[in-house]
Formats: sequence, structure tokens, C-alpha cells
Amino acid sequence: MKLTVNVDLTPEEARRAMGLPDLTPLHDRYVTSLLEAMNGQVRPELLENLMRSWSPMGDASVALWRQVFDQATGAGGKSGS
Repeated sequence: MKLTVNVDLTPEEARRAMGLPDLTPLHDRYVTSLLEAMNGQVRPELLENLMRSWSPMGDASVALWRQVFDQATGAGGKSGS
């Protein structure tokens, strides 16, 4: 026997139904920090230290995000293939 149940929920409703915390204020603050860093208002080192404290993979994760940030801001230059 196969039983299929479809539930039509918004992401907010699904989060509440699963008992997950609302991280919207944290997300908004994080996005604001990224935008300020891109506009030169926050030093990239400060953002890197923040990401290092949150990263589950340690330095490997930080290196990946640093590369993404450098490419997004044009600081990384051209990479050789």
C-alpha cells in the first residue's frame, strides 16, 4: 500500500509546524552586514571572523566563502584554469 499526503504550507507555516526557531532577525542582520561589507562600510576581516565562528567545517568552509566573496566583489582577480 502506498499513501501520499500533500501539505500546502508556506515556508513560515512549515517552520512553525516543525517547531523550528524564527531566524529572520539573524538573517536580516547577516544580510545587512554583507551589504555593508560590499559597500566598504565593514572590514572584510570582521565578516570573515564572524563566518569562521559560524562555519561547521572550520577553515575549509571559510576558504570557500572567502573565494565566493572575493569573486562577488571582484577582489579575487582572474583565476587560472
